[in-house]
Amino acid sequence: MKSGLIVLLMLVALAGRAQEKTFTNSIGMEFVLIQPGKMTVGKFEPTVDRPDDPKDRLPDSLYVKAEKLAKAAYMPGFEVIIDKPYYMGKFEVTQAQWTKVMGSNPSVFTASKVSDDVNNHPVENVTWKEVQQFIKQLNKLDQKHSYRLPTEFEWEYAARGGNKEDIAWKEIFETAVLSGQTTAAVGSKKPNAYGLYDMLGNVWEWVQDVYNEKIFADPVPPKKGTQHVLKGSSFTGDVKNASYMNHSAGPGNGFDVGFRLVTEVKPKTK
Repeated sequence: MKSGLIVLLMLVALAGRAQEKTFTNSIGMEFVLIQPGKMTVGKFEPTVDRPDDPKDRLPDSLYVKAEKLAKAAYMPGFEVIIDKPYYMGKFEVTQAQWTKVMGSNPSVFTASKVSDDVNNHPVENVTWKEVQQFIKQLNKLDQKHSYRLPTEFEWEYAARGGNKEDIAWKEIFETAVLSGQTTAAVGSKKPNAYGLYDMLGNVWEWVQDVYNEKIFADPVPPKKGTQHVLKGSSFTGDVKNASYMNHSAGPGNGFDVGFRLVTEVKPKTK
């Protein structure tokens, strides 16, 4: 009876450990637990505003036409269910972390181009295939976890931070590195509601999915394509395109493209 109780307590402890809210791996990467939930993706509801002052208005016929076009462009979107918890990188992968795993630094914004510690800047100038090589090597170095890029839906769900609609511009300015000349150190702005930094701005982030060559994602991502999806905008962007709904394709500019990783809640067994 006593031995059975000990085993039970050990199992409870292990289960609790698997559900830790955060953890840091041997490379120094920090991860945050994201709980399951649901969201509406691809909703597009354009509106037409008429100025209050008649002096500022265009002819009524133009507003009628604009309203018809807005109605025709309306898209209801579709529901996405995230049915399993996962760990999302708290920050974009840094130059120091990339160098520790790969032995070299491909970034454009190195020490000669930034004024602070470049090691804490996101790695950039990396292709989707190069990121896959990084992941392969990281999984060899840390066999306690199984790392990969997030799917587009995992990325977007985490980026929303619980928001049902698009994020307000005020909040974007508080959390996103935008309209700059270089990248910034990761975590230099406020985190979102889930404790994740730089989900918008700083560098575009690769995700696992293939691009469908449409404005929004499909409910089922394509299995084949010529490019992969980029999310989140970068330091070269502005508040207008810094949206978690932005569905873009690589290869991008290179110098403003990076990534962050996810890992499953359950560590892989040897």
